[in-house]
Amino acid sequence: MFGVLSFELSPGDGGSKRGETGGVIMASQNPVEVTVSFKIILKEVVKKLTLPPAIYECKKHGPDHDPIFIALVILDDGIIYIQASVCAAGDSAAYHRSSVYGDDVVIVAAYRTPLCKSKRGGFKDTYADDLLAPVLKALIEKTNLSPSEVGDIVVGTVLAPGSQRASECRMAAFYAGFPETVPIRTVNRQCSSGLQAVADVAAAITAGFYDTGIGAGLESMTANPMAWEGSVNPRIKTMAQAQNCLLPMGVTSENVAQRFSVTRQEQDQAAVKSHRKAAAATASGKFREEIIPVATKIVDPKTGDEKPITISVDDGIRPNASLSDLGKLKPVFNQVSDGAGAVLLMKRSVAMQKGLPILGVFRTFAAVGVDPAIMGVGPAVAIPAVVKAAGLELDDIDLFEINEAFASQFVYCRKKLELDPEKINVNGGAMALGHPLGATGARCVATLLHEMKRRGKDCRFGVISMCIGTGMGAAAVFERGDCVDDLSNARKIENHNLLSKDSR
Repeated sequence: MFGVLSFELSPGDGGSKRGETGGVIMASQNPVEVTVSFKIILKEVVKKLTLPPAIYECKKHGPDHDPIFIALVILDDGIIYIQASVCAAGDSAAYHRSSVYGDDVVIVAAYRTPLCKSKRGGFKDTYADDLLAPVLKALIEKTNLSPSEVGDIVVGTVLAPGSQRASECRMAAFYAGFPETVPIRTVNRQCSSGLQAVADVAAAITAGFYDTGIGAGLESMTANPMAWEGSVNPRIKTMAQAQNCLLPMGVTSENVAQRFSVTRQEQDQAAVKSHRKAAAATASGKFREEIIPVATKIVDPKTGDEKPITISVDDGIRPNASLSDLGKLKPVFNQVSDGAGAVLLMKRSVAMQKGLPILGVFRTFAAVGVDPAIMGVGPAVAIPAVVKAAGLELDDIDLFEINEAFASQFVYCRKKLELDPEKINVNGGAMALGHPLGATGARCVATLLHEMKRRGKDCRFGVISMCIGTGMGAAAVFERGDCVDDLSNARKIENHNLLSKDSR
């Protein structure tokens, strides 16, 4: 049940500091006058008033004397929560209720390893479990969370045999300091596996299975190259779509280029921009917040000598890439890579009780199916679907992380959706950084949320998307963590009736 706290602007007492305001808060019949900052007003007033546990709407009077919704004050077991805005885009009931009650799912930490070229990069002699363990450990150490509080760990991974990789992930959790009581499992939706792991954990928290979980991604394309094991069912010859599920990914990329007239020059331009942006981000230190250095070893293939090293930067970036250089090369497929990433998700109320900073908010996720022969078009279908599900429009999205599985499909999706190039992969993408299949989704979460944090109030919503082998696409919407807690984005709600815009 909702109560009402009326906030009426009034002149201060002359002693106000800049940025503060005087006001009168009225709850029931007990007005209290204060001249302090907005959030302090609410907290001080709530302390002074005798109010039963409930959710109270706080409104102020606008220039036309109409009440303007400002915030919600939540009283629960003596804890005061301030929710200072409602979603400006969509005004969805789901958004309103979940954030008000502290039931929405937030990300409090997201990290990744550097990404290295498989077979010849920095992780060519690193076991898969030794890639995952450092990022799992970082989540716990950097948040001071007790590992026993984690309800589940879900790891997206693609190429390794299922039972073997599941065991490796369990081993990695032990290396990272998790007790035997914390379970772990793997999930495989091809190139979106890391994002699927994050979505699975968010869904489990929303369903009430647990309050804290980790979504992660892992791939060692050195240890597990792309290959088909065993014989193929001869029935495949009877259905073209089934046959197309076995097309090499590079062939599907060429299909996209030919069918939608994506030129070689457009692809080369996209690749150069990706490398240059990634090189600039590396040089400026932008990736330091998201990368966890990994102590490992390099084995000399000729002598067998082992050398201890620490990998702290991505090694697939070509800072000097140019159109003239690329134009001289034969068409090649993207680099294959090794790496891992991990994301710590919580129920908002739990994060608030622990005093953890909220890096981002998980809003929604969508997976769609497309023609397997042109699987790269997946983001062009998944992004509109997930944005609509979030109650938003494409123009509401401030940043996009679209996996550059291939230059052709990336260019096609960008053009098809008419996206602003300045919003997409602002720190480079997979053409430069690499694409360790199962880890890419988790990597993108870390990259996106840290960039949104740097941009502050001018960047509210972000989307991650990728194409998926055998013909699918996936996408998720995230919100910058402090958006729903600050007054800066409060807006007037004309008819605030807790209904989504689609039901009016």
